Amino acid sequence: MQQYVGENLHFLAKVDKAWQPTDYLPDLSAESWREQVEAFRASSQSISDELLVILVGDMVTEEALPSYAVSLNLIAHDFEGDNPNPWAKWLRGWTAEENRHGDLLNAYLRLTGRVDMRAVEVTVQHLISNGFNPRAYPDPYNGLIYTSFQERATKISHGNVGRLVQQQGDANLGKICQRIAGDESRHEAFYTKMMGEVLARDPAGGIMAFRNMMRSIIAMPGRLMFDGKDPDLFDHFAVVAQREQVYTVADYASIIQHLVTTWNIAALQVTDKAAKAQEYLCGQAERYASYAEEIAADLRKRPKMPFEWIRGRHA
Repeated sequence: MQQYVGENLHFLAKVDKAWQPTDYLPDLSAESWREQVEAFRASSQSISDELLVILVGDMVTEEALPSYAVSLNLIAHDFEGDNPNPWAKWLRGWTAEENRHGDLLNAYLRLTGRVDMRAVEVTVQHLISNGFNPRAYPDPYNGLIYTSFQERATKISHGNVGRLVQQQGDANLGKICQRIAGDESRHEAFYTKMMGEVLARDPAGGIMAFRNMMRSIIAMPGRLMFDGKDPDLFDHFAVVAQREQVYTVADYASIIQHLVTTWNIAALQVTDKAAKAQEYLCGQAERYASYAEEIAADLRKRPKMPFEWIRGRHA
C-alpha cells in the first residue's frame, strides 16, 4: 500500500496555499485592531448557547489531536519521527492540517468572551490525558475504516454548525466552520480511497474488518472528555448536538450507507464468514435509520443541562 499512498499525497494541501487561522481573526497588529475585535465580538453575540456548547465540544475534540496522531501511527510506523515513507508523510501532513482546526476554534472562542475558557482548557487537558481508543488496534484495516467514518462525521458536524451559525448571524464563524469541513472532506476522501484499495486487494479481510468496526460501534473521539465536574459531559454534549440536528443517529446511518455504497460492498465476491458479514453490513444503515426518529423524539423530551463551558447556563 505504500506506493498507492504515495500516489495520493495530493489530498494534502500545499502549505503555501493553505488557509491559516489568522486569515479569519482580527489583525491585532493593525491600527484598527480595536474596531476589528469589537465587530468580531458583536457578531458572536447572536450565537445561541446550544451552538456555543457544540462549538466548544467540537473544539475540545479537535484539540485532542495528539491522541489521534499517536493512534494513527500504528498504521504509519513513523517511530523515528521523520520517516520518509508515504504513510509517515501522510500522517505528519494530516496532523499539520488538523492542528489548524483547534487553533482557530480556540482563538475564536477566546476572543468572543462568551465561554469560560478555563473550563474549556481543563476539559482539553482531561481529554488528552484520558487518551483515545478507537477500538481499531491491532488491525490497520480497522484504522482505515474508523478514519473513513470519522472524517465524514466530522465534516457533517462542522458543516451543520457552519450553516446554523450563519443563519443566526455570524457569517465569519460560518466561513470558519465550512473551511474546516472542507479539510475534513479531503481527509475523508483519502482514507475512503485507501480502504477501497484494501477491499479490492483483500475483499474478505476488508469486509470482516468493516463488520467488526460496525459491531463495536464507532467510538466518538471526544467520548472521554471531562471538565472536572460532569462525569457524563460527552453524553450531555452529544444530546445537544442531536437536538440541534448537528450530528444525529440519522447521520450515523447515512455514513454507514455512504461507505457501503462507495466501497460497493454488496457486489464484492466473498464466501463463508465474509458473505455473512457482507449481508450484515448491507442492512446496518436501515437498522439505525429505523429508530433514528424514536431516539430524536426521546432526546427532545430531556431537560436542558448546565455546562461549565458557558458558566453554568443550561443548554
